[in-house]
Amino acid sequence: MSRITVLCENTAAGKHLTGEHGLSFWIEHNNHSILFDTGQGYCLKHNADILGISLPSADAIVLSHGHFDHTGGLPDALAETNMPSVFLHPQALSPRYACREDGSYEIGMAQPIEELLRKRAKLIFTEGPTELCPGIFVTGTIPRQTDFEDSGGPFFWDEDGSELDTFPDDQALYFETSAGTVVVLGCAHAGIVNTLMYVQKLTDNNPIYAVLGGTHLVAANEERMNKTLDFLRTLQIQRLQPAHCTGFIAMARLWHAFPDQYAPCPVGSIINIPE
Repeated sequence: MSRITVLCENTAAGKHLTGEHGLSFWIEHNNHSILFDTGQGYCLKHNADILGISLPSADAIVLSHGHFDHTGGLPDALAETNMPSVFLHPQALSPRYACREDGSYEIGMAQPIEELLRKRAKLIFTEGPTELCPGIFVTGTIPRQTDFEDSGGPFFWDEDGSELDTFPDDQALYFETSAGTVVVLGCAHAGIVNTLMYVQKLTDNNPIYAVLGGTHLVAANEERMNKTLDFLRTLQIQRLQPAHCTGFIAMARLWHAFPDQYAPCPVGSIINIPE
């Protein structure tokens, strides 16, 4: 039995657990443990302690992309470990900005955290599909194939908002079981459809059993939402747990479209996956 525990998410369900705008999963598969993203940094260690998870026991740490709400907990993740392997795309270390009408603000990995990461971890760059541990993979850069998906917001490489952030660092984690492929998303800035099509390609069209994590459909227009739902219907996913940046309206649409497969994904959730 594989198991995924939600350590950080916008919502929490359980005694003494806390939520924050961020995401982190603890993934157990094939006798290996993976820390996938680390949240903003306020909740990771607190929730891990309550849930009985030892962060130093992680066989690897994965960063889905370089935003603050997925990398802020790195100091706690690295605190008691000795040069752990951290898998990330090199562009995850680049400055990032959100540029809105009320001004621009930096949303990338904090400089002190980046410096700590370079000093305290073995960095393994994942520009293409990469095996983390036996049977557990990340996609690396996800090809863009659809014409209706975008990065999900006003994201740029520069503070002036002149160079659009294309998110080459956005990556998903996946592993195969007898029930099908399990896909774990950070924010799916590459698009959830692009992501799942790529995972299908990498797994020789193995059926997808479960999808969980951020989908960044919070700002999706009607066309994108409808085409996303149409695509998901073709996959016959058995478990769908959107989280974090999905957005309330998109979550409601997903629940309505997949009432038997949909489940919430708050901190404290434990997802058991049959082998």
